[in-house]
Amino acid sequence: MHGISIEWNEGVVLSESKRITIMRLAGFCGLTNPVIVFSLIALSISYSSWFSWTENALSDLGVRGMAAILFNSSLIIGGVLTISFAIGLREIMPRGFLARAGLLFLILAAAALFAIGLFPETAGAIHFYASVSFFTLFPISLFLIGGTMVRHPSMKSLGVLAVLAGLTAAAVWALPWTSAAIPEALSSLAVSVWSMASGTRLLREASQLIRPCSESR
Repeated sequence: MHGISIEWNEGVVLSESKRITIMRLAGFCGLTNPVIVFSLIALSISYSSWFSWTENALSDLGVRGMAAILFNSSLIIGGVLTISFAIGLREIMPRGFLARAGLLFLILAAAALFAIGLFPETAGAIHFYASVSFFTLFPISLFLIGGTMVRHPSMKSLGVLAVLAGLTAAAVWALPWTSAAIPEALSSLAVSVWSMASGTRLLREASQLIRPCSESR
């Protein structure tokens, strides 16, 4: 019996250790993803003297030269990091259908972001469909995730932030802009604020789990 007990306890510690690793990795992704993506986009713009915030779409940066390499890479990296973030976010999300649906939409939005970078404007209609999918799916995911979080006192503030970010990301498209670049940037910034806040929450909760796990050894 004693041997069985030790084996079971070691299994629990290993499982908890793996969970902590996933949460820390996801937290890092959520926190740094916006910094990496916006930094690469800024570099892309610096290589594009022709770019105008009032005349162009951000995707115009992904057509040629070094600007295209930087811009398309930023979206591909952003998609991968967002998927990693979504997988770890599951560890602190309340269970239920709404939460699962929200995380699914988040992963689909990340896949669409990846596709925007993989298939730039020169790829044709697939680029347009990927862009529309991203800017549609991400707000939906935030509404679903936020709607789940606000019902739990410990996550209410993060849930409210998710809903507000989703509303902002969707509402900017209703305004009469002269170009797509501005609403694209504002929508992405709103999402980024929530991503960084959630990433910070994941890292904090992972660090709180580390102490009990260490004490049990």
